[in-house]
Amino acid sequence: MTAHSNVPRTPPRFSATFDPATLAEIRRAAATGIYDIRGGGTKRKVPHFDDLLFLGASMSRYPLEGYREKCGTEVVLGTRFAKKPITLKTPVTIAGMSFGALSAQAKEALGRGASTVGTSTTTGDGGMTPEERGQSQTLVYQYLPSRYGMNPVDLRKADAIEIVIGQGAKPGGGGMLLGQKISDRVAAMRNLPKGIDQRSACRHPDWTGPDDLEIKIEELREITDWEKPIYVKVGASRPYYDIALAVKAGADVVVLDGMQGGTAATQDVFIENVGLPILAAIRPAVQALQDLGMHRKVQLIVSGGIRSGADVAKALALGADAVAIGTAALVALGDNDPQYEDEYQALGTTAGAYDDWHEGLDPAGITTQDPALSARLDPVKAGRRLANYLSVMTLEAQTIARACGKSHVHNLEPEDLVALTVEAAAMAGVPLAGTSWIPGRTGGY
Repeated sequence: MTAHSNVPRTPPRFSATFDPATLAEIRRAAATGIYDIRGGGTKRKVPHFDDLLFLGASMSRYPLEGYREKCGTEVVLGTRFAKKPITLKTPVTIAGMSFGALSAQAKEALGRGASTVGTSTTTGDGGMTPEERGQSQTLVYQYLPSRYGMNPVDLRKADAIEIVIGQGAKPGGGGMLLGQKISDRVAAMRNLPKGIDQRSACRHPDWTGPDDLEIKIEELREITDWEKPIYVKVGASRPYYDIALAVKAGADVVVLDGMQGGTAATQDVFIENVGLPILAAIRPAVQALQDLGMHRKVQLIVSGGIRSGADVAKALALGADAVAIGTAALVALGDNDPQYEDEYQALGTTAGAYDDWHEGLDPAGITTQDPALSARLDPVKAGRRLANYLSVMTLEAQTIARACGKSHVHNLEPEDLVALTVEAAAMAGVPLAGTSWIPGRTGGY
């Protein structure tokens, strides 16, 4: 025994800077010499909609009776220039997710679910599949830097076109689809060799700025006879200027994606360290639209971490016209389902944390091109689950709107909100709860 064996010891304590996850990543990087790739969105905690609360009606406001008084949820997108704007029954849409990143069954299920509740889905990189077009009442066609699968025939088949400049998980970065997911069909649609890693460009090949974007929008309008609404999607980084320039270029709709928004695959360091939380991006975007006199004339769709009807209502109250969901839609289809826990464990993870979507081994059959795995997903049943989830989100948003005395979800406004933290109050531009103080903007008590 040593002289110090009976001396009490301080319990082991991890560093907040070098926590277990950080130590594990250092060891992984040291062993492999390559950066970590994964799917999904940021996993760090950032200010989000949970930091906001609604002020329901009481004496000073008059609520609506849910069983007798209507509360509208419909939204019209593309009213600025398009001959055929699209009308959705709910302000919750499905974000762009590609065939290639997702199985054909998953894309079909997204179309089925969205159509059941009267909303839209979006193609993603790699082109339009017959399953998705056939089951989607309203389909938005993404026009990306890669141009994979892009052709004028499919452009004309779509109900709207979304020019993708960036996305929330990786603003300033391109797409990634590793070789194990490039099947014969994916390779044919993208004009790529089978089984070879594909990295999409981070910028469009035929224009370099907002002036060129205006020309590109005109070109797309001519291809579609000025019928289709033209969206412009940006990742949240400099929302005021990016939204203003998109409006100047002629967009009918702007899509703003926060850093909680997912991706099929990219560098983990990108996902966790680039971009803005959607809570911090909505108000600058709305301010840009208001300064240009275009708020509600050019519609704003926001995405990135939308999970519930409460999130939807809060986004609309801050000035959005609609929201888009991606990760949540995949969970509704069956992604990360505990029924496959044994198989997730075999992959070195657990249900709820599986994010190696680039490997193509998804037990749920959603983020894979393996025929045996993708066959596990029944598009009809999965579509029904998604429809149920979308219906619940819509009802939840209506419930909140009625409680605030609103006859339409679009009548929600910042005045209906307060924040629980100083950070959220500053980002959302609403008072800190229990005060009239908006940090950085007003006095108060």
